[in-house]
Amino acid sequence: MKKAQERAGTGGTDARSGTALELLVHGVGGTTPAEMLDDPRTVRVTGDHIAAVFRRTEDADAESRPEDYRGRPVPEAYVWCNLTSGNGTRALWLLLLPFMVVNIAHWMRPAAHGRTRTVRLYGLLLRLTGLTLTVLLVAAACEVALDLVAWQCAGTRACAERHTWLGFLSPVVSDGGWWSTPGRRLALAAAVPAALTGLLWYLSLRTWRAYESQQPMDREADPEEDPRRAALGRPGFWYGRRLVARLRGAHTAAGLLTVAVAVGVPAARFDRRPGGPALLDTLGWVLLGALAAVGVAVVAVVCRRGRSEKRLDRRLDEHLVRRLPLAALLLFVLALLYGGWSRRGWTSQGRLAGDTAFGGIALVQGLLVVVLAVVAHLLHRSRPDARAAIRGLGGPAVAMLACALGGVMSGGVSQRVSDWMDGTGAFLDGPPVLLTWQASVIPPLLVVVLLMCAVLARHTLRLARAERDAVEHDHPGETGDPGRTRRIALTRATAMLTDRAPLIVAITSAATLLLGAGALVGALTTEKVPGEAARGTYAALQGAAQTAQELGSWLIGLGFILFVTWGRRAYKDASARRTIGILWDVGTFWPRAAHPFAPPCYAERAVPDLTWRMATWTRATGGRLVISGHSQGSVLAAAASWQLEPSVRRRVALLTYGSPLERLYGRWFPAHFGPEALASLHEEVDCWRNLYRRTDPIGGPMRLPGEAGPAVDRPPLKDPLTYGRTELHPLPAPVLGHSDYQADPAFAEERARLLARLRPEVPAPRHTGGAAASVPAADDRTGDC
Repeated sequence: MKKAQERAGTGGTDARSGTALELLVHGVGGTTPAEMLDDPRTVRVTGDHIAAVFRRTEDADAESRPEDYRGRPVPEAYVWCNLTSGNGTRALWLLLLPFMVVNIAHWMRPAAHGRTRTVRLYGLLLRLTGLTLTVLLVAAACEVALDLVAWQCAGTRACAERHTWLGFLSPVVSDGGWWSTPGRRLALAAAVPAALTGLLWYLSLRTWRAYESQQPMDREADPEEDPRRAALGRPGFWYGRRLVARLRGAHTAAGLLTVAVAVGVPAARFDRRPGGPALLDTLGWVLLGALAAVGVAVVAVVCRRGRSEKRLDRRLDEHLVRRLPLAALLLFVLALLYGGWSRRGWTSQGRLAGDTAFGGIALVQGLLVVVLAVVAHLLHRSRPDARAAIRGLGGPAVAMLACALGGVMSGGVSQRVSDWMDGTGAFLDGPPVLLTWQASVIPPLLVVVLLMCAVLARHTLRLARAERDAVEHDHPGETGDPGRTRRIALTRATAMLTDRAPLIVAITSAATLLLGAGALVGALTTEKVPGEAARGTYAALQGAAQTAQELGSWLIGLGFILFVTWGRRAYKDASARRTIGILWDVGTFWPRAAHPFAPPCYAERAVPDLTWRMATWTRATGGRLVISGHSQGSVLAAAASWQLEPSVRRRVALLTYGSPLERLYGRWFPAHFGPEALASLHEEVDCWRNLYRRTDPIGGPMRLPGEAGPAVDRPPLKDPLTYGRTELHPLPAPVLGHSDYQADPAFAEERARLLARLRPEVPAPRHTGGAAASVPAADDRTGDC
């Protein structure tokens, strides 16, 4: 393999052989090198066990034998599936889904030129929203460990006797044991949320070293950079090491401060009673003041941008990355000592101050989302894009869903633990009222979602009936089969559901905002759970409130189990990974710019890998290169092409098929994949061709304006290739949808056209007219593209 690496990387004996190379990049779910190269004998030419470039064994020294490859390219396969899949334990990342969703929202801002301050305000609001999610997660762990277990259950004799493992914490069962005082119970239980914070810090640190520390190619930014050019082409875009380190330090400190407040505030409140010890009262005020000061420092760090995309920023803010978490850790220890100090007459009654804490978090999140929507609207109005999802409000809508996921997970875990600790409902006061209200809004939200699904199903059936004539028109002269026509038409109509996603997200987000606001108002005004608050009203209303309260709690528990189960299956089962993998790969494609505890960005490894490979190979051999990407691989291919030097980029052709570049990324991330960005990519590479099918629910056309549209997009491919049985296809041809684009003759035709345009050293002249009807000859340098 070492010799193969040397020959493939340097061009063998002839450094200017002019060999043509086709670099294949697979899509969601991944595949094997043997399947991509259609040969069981493959060799790794560069890379490692996580991501690598493979060739067929017989092609390992292709550069030294250019005469054997006249008229055909050398195929290479970049395999990156291990970046997003692995053993079942990686499904635990799904528990951090709210962090990933809010990070996606950061990149959904509308395109805008000359609105630097507004753009930065957009990012600031998302970083603050991400900070509230960290505080919410740790606060939920504090609610379970400190309030429900240590404060309520251990302080209630019946509950402590029911759970014997808590006996040493109970004042009655342990007969006044050392750990039985409320402060020491809280201090001991604080180990759980503190360990959770430490685990998040460790996971972020480990993945930070593996992903964000992979340096892209070092190059200078063009001082006269075209503002239309995508930000993904900036040298430092895929190197967020400094920002993630800063945010990791701030969020870790925020988590520790949350636990310290949960331990210190109850003790300080007891010390402020009339006749309390003056020394402890003074120490309590000093501690709370220090916690507030470090909290302000955390917010200040999050507010600072700390990200440079125009250059590779190799610096690290050591005083923030290390000292801020250490300061929070010191205050956490002091809070444990202060809270665990012996206090005569202190007993645990009722709940801890959870309603105020969770209510404040929910209120702040709602305000941040509303302000974010205003900012996004201003950006979109400055540069309207008719294809942008929800008219530029995709980011605020997704951020609202992230907050809702955080609230639902927090309330669900608290409610389930409360039900487990207090099976009869007679011992404990239970979780904060607001969390119960938030769980109770899930059933009405599901009703809204089910109604939307019913409307979409009806619309899909109508589209399917309308598509039947189009199916028969695409296959003229063949005997009709009503059953097969219906299946093809239904597949086409179902594929169109992808374009309805913005409407679904908009309605769900709006309903979530309204229901969440109603839950907050109901909890603050009644201070009772929905079932109790509805007592004395109409019987129907009381029954609905009680049913929503109980059903919401169980739905959260069931959803949590299904969530983890599906996550494990998605990582182990290739078919399941292809089904839900597109959403996960979209989420983890983007750098961690809003939340450091989100799942790591695989593109910070994959994009530099592809960039280095294309740049070094073309520089060493002077050959022709076509980068061929399917599905999510086409997004990686485009991002890597943007990262190349302009001179190298003009020597590369791009072939995409089943690509979500415009259909998903262009609509949801208009600032980075909008019409202007995709148009600039078309102008900067030597040639770009895109293939898609009407039966594909993911891929679609690029929809570039003017003559660039037909220059990039080939008319939709036939699917199935044949309608009925023919001599060449005696068996019924399957409906391929999103798969097997390479099996279509159009794929080989377009690849040949791209290779014919490229020549060593001198790129072919550009033409923006329509696509040629046939493949140009090998010596024709004026092929249309």
